[in-house]
Amino acid sequence: MNNRIQPSLADSGTPIAGFPPNSQPSTFNDLSRRQILQTMAACGLWFSLPGLTAKAAEDRGPKRAKSLITVWLAGGPSQLETWDPHPGTTIGGPTKAIETSIAGASICSDYPRIAEQLKHFSVIRSMVSKEGDHERGSYFLKTGYRPEPTVVHPSIAAILAKQLADPTIEIPQNIALGDVQFRGRGGYLGNQYDAFQVFEPGANLHNLKSYLSDDRQQRRLAGLEMVSKTFARGRKAAVEATLHQHTLEAALRMMRSEQLKAFDLTDEPQAVKDSYGDNSFGRGCLVARRLVEQGVRSIEVTLTGFDSHAENFTFHRRAAAWLDPGLAALTKELVERDLWQSTIVLVLGEFGRTPNINPFEGRDHWPTGFSCLLGGGGLASGQVIGATDPTGEKTTPEDPVEVADLYATILSQMGVNPDQEVITPIGRPIKFSEGKLLDRLRVS
Repeated sequence: MNNRIQPSLADSGTPIAGFPPNSQPSTFNDLSRRQILQTMAACGLWFSLPGLTAKAAEDRGPKRAKSLITVWLAGGPSQLETWDPHPGTTIGGPTKAIETSIAGASICSDYPRIAEQLKHFSVIRSMVSKEGDHERGSYFLKTGYRPEPTVVHPSIAAILAKQLADPTIEIPQNIALGDVQFRGRGGYLGNQYDAFQVFEPGANLHNLKSYLSDDRQQRRLAGLEMVSKTFARGRKAAVEATLHQHTLEAALRMMRSEQLKAFDLTDEPQAVKDSYGDNSFGRGCLVARRLVEQGVRSIEVTLTGFDSHAENFTFHRRAAAWLDPGLAALTKELVERDLWQSTIVLVLGEFGRTPNINPFEGRDHWPTGFSCLLGGGGLASGQVIGATDPTGEKTTPEDPVEVADLYATILSQMGVNPDQEVITPIGRPIKFSEGKLLDRLRVS
């Protein structure tokens, strides 16, 4: 079949008994990475990067290669305390609403800066899912597929990193910024497409400086190569499955790259850093903008603090204090730097929160009728799609939007055919997405 591709055989995609689908340890690849990093540390393979300058984007505007930024709101944000408030109703609680730059669309009053930037997005208020568990919901909202016992699906970020790979990018093309519990996986495409996780965005990346002289370092590299070649004799298939050489070469290339400067915020004006917020999420959003300028395909920035079974309103006010400046500054800078038309920004979590308020002043898991923001990349903006019942009695929102349809639309807009089939290592054909395109969001 013309639109089928064969992925790497490095990851069979078959879960290991006792582990849920989204947290499968890799029998070879994760161990290989640990061993390689330990060996490299012993060999002193940490390279000094003096005098680096950020690689500025060579072009701007809609013709530029597209990137995806996902702002992941971990824990399940309440739609009623973010993008779909219902003040003055039984389910609304104390949350107030403010008008936005989209006529007739109100959001929670804790987001005044995002309200100014909302015209660049469309607001979807009718996302629906059948997964109300954190891990399963995260898997579904990052892959577009519900978890299965026989396959690990790649995240949409991993698909983009593989299908839109740019050989001039020397740093990972699927990057997760922040302390995310369930990061995107490469799944059946191979663990080399797992998200590269940076726990403290904006801080110096560790283990990048060599404590050895160049001569001694080269001798150790030569010794490592000799050991690797000796070990590989008669074990070619097993060695390839571990991704040992791939990981080693990618690590060495990255450590020497000037593009690493994208992670370092020391050259950013203080006023810019202040606009994003002096916290890990704000710094993550700023790093995300810098990674887009380098051409990285997929960046995820995580903000935790939305698992509000108790004290829901306090939890959301605290999270908003970080989310409002960080997301607003990111949007504003992408627009001002002529990067908005080449960057899709998606803001969502694994599900929403119940209309009813429980005895602990909390809201529980609610996969039916939650909200997300989507904009940039040539997508339509200024729309409000779907509606939820202000009484909380109807469990199905108006104009429901399926997760698979959302991701089929994003893949297509990024230039990837969502109907393309992949033959997994066990011979099973799977499409990148089973969804249908949301034509009202596609204008270019």
